[in-house]
Amino acid sequence: MRVIGIMSGTSLDGVDVLCAHFYFKNNGWQYQILSAKTYPYSEMWLARLQDLPQQSAQNYAKTHAFYGRYLGQLVQTFLKETGLQADLVASHGHTIFHQPNAGFTAQIGDGAALAAYCGLPVLCDFRSMDVALGGQGAPLVPVGDALLFAEYDACLNLGGFSNISFKKSHMRLAFDVSPCNLILNKVAQTLGFAYDNKGALAQSAEPNLALLAQLNALPFYGLTGAKSLGIEWLNQHFWPIIEKGETLAETELLATFTQHIANQVAQVINAHAIKDVLVTGGGALNDYLVQQIQEKTAAKLIVPEIELVQFKEALIFAFLGVLRINNQHNVLQAVTGSKQNHIGGAVYGNFNLLEQ
Repeated sequence: MRVIGIMSGTSLDGVDVLCAHFYFKNNGWQYQILSAKTYPYSEMWLARLQDLPQQSAQNYAKTHAFYGRYLGQLVQTFLKETGLQADLVASHGHTIFHQPNAGFTAQIGDGAALAAYCGLPVLCDFRSMDVALGGQGAPLVPVGDALLFAEYDACLNLGGFSNISFKKSHMRLAFDVSPCNLILNKVAQTLGFAYDNKGALAQSAEPNLALLAQLNALPFYGLTGAKSLGIEWLNQHFWPIIEKGETLAETELLATFTQHIANQVAQVINAHAIKDVLVTGGGALNDYLVQQIQEKTAAKLIVPEIELVQFKEALIFAFLGVLRINNQHNVLQAVTGSKQNHIGGAVYGNFNLLEQ
């Protein structure tokens, strides 16, 4: 199958659109990335997505529909630009609310609108079934890690939040580790930069040890088992520590946050005696962050080719769509804490075409 994967992360870098060919060979799933591109958000969409959690229910519903249209139009643009054809679309959507302990999660991007505007069958809303089954609704990538990247002990994603997936006692375990690019980008943007390029700003300063100790003591890091983070957690637990403390220079904050992320990631790697780690996500291009993690662990950190660094999550959401169409489990109980392994994803459009 040729599948388009769509991913929008919490750091609002843009919409990742990828087309990959998936096939089953030698008793395992294989993939080939045919093309991939990131479409940056316009100022209008950035403002709309950032403000949406505080907007009215009517504005939420309207944005959900219009964002689905927007994604459908991006798919059409992508196919025209690449000259490719695809069988279906698997979309993550954009997370606006994520409160699994309260029983809900919400990713906008109406599947019906997306299907209508791109003209292809669509799979979306991969998280809701897991939350309904008592799970965290995240992370969902580990099933792809297990089936597409089994040669690595662990897969680390340094995105808006950092999360890790690894093999343990013949099981796949995974969880969110810490905030990552969301906090780094926010500080870099106050200095007029979209992000801290290669970690140069953080590297120019020393971390504040008092603040670092406070951040490392956050209760989330003491939790075990399935656990996930959302923007709500940042607003309730992380940023108040910064606001109540002494005023620090932005570079000092960046140095402190970088050390904090590296501490938490390395602690997990070391606690589980992981030997090699595939590192992807925007943070994999932050040389200073990767260096700081490497200095704190003996595990081998492997940063792959740029295409996989930037588009691995879009690739795996495309793969979740393949599993969904083939009626195979695409969400793992051991990872999310739900009642059972299950098949997630809502279906829109005419999937009978795939059987012809």
